[in-house]
Amino acid sequence: MSIEVKDVMGRVAIAVRLDAPFTEILAAMKRFAVGAVAVLDADRRPVGVVSEDDLLLKEVDEVRHGATIFKGEGRRQEQRKAAGVTAAELMTSPAITVTPGTPVREAARLMHERRIKQLPVIDPITGRIVGTVHQRDLLRVFTRPAEELRAEIETVVRGAAGLDPSTASIGVRDGVVTVGGVVEHKSQITRLLEGIGRVEGVVGVTSELTPARTPSASSSRRLSTRSSGSCRGGRPRRRPGEPLETAVRCPAWR
Repeated sequence: MSIEVKDVMGRVAIAVRLDAPFTEILAAMKRFAVGAVAVLDADRRPVGVVSEDDLLLKEVDEVRHGATIFKGEGRRQEQRKAAGVTAAELMTSPAITVTPGTPVREAARLMHERRIKQLPVIDPITGRIVGTVHQRDLLRVFTRPAEELRAEIETVVRGAAGLDPSTASIGVRDGVVTVGGVVEHKSQITRLLEGIGRVEGVVGVTSELTPARTPSASSSRRLSTRSSGSCRGGRPRRRPGEPLETAVRCPAWR
């Protein structure tokens, strides 16, 4: 079961208008105890985000008063923000958004890659904001009840390895899953551990799985030795004490 943004998001849209002044933006951040707010157009669609970093540019003298003629585009953009007084002038755009149906893992990936702590959640049809999801919201997946985790893990065990969950030992403690039992092939262990690791809320996986017993190397060598060299000169060779009917018949022998 993939947990989606709608399962953890906040239903309050933390946002300001394009013409919101600096002080109003700051007041919204303080009111909701957040480090950024979405900026909405007249149709309540996110067009950008103002973060604390954007506001702090006003306190950086090098950015506010430095010459721009020899600066790169990034520094010139910072100076424009430092001189801004409304959300439209201060924001970073376009806004990075998710929908209620976005998997939590995808939202977490976006936050990590873009180094942001929250995302506006938009209606997939209208594009209008319907809520906000924060890093702390995504972390709620790690508070899933152990029995809920175990039920989903049993489904993975049945599907990924083709095992009967009743024959496997599955333990869940503090989000760490310990799974034991015997599988038919060693490759099943890898698939099973990867599948369990993808379950939302799993912190770690400990394996006590073992593959079913296979013929030992020495047995394989004995079998190979007995088969090889049994035909010489195109005729079957019978070892001392070996019944005639068990001698190996070579395909080329007539």
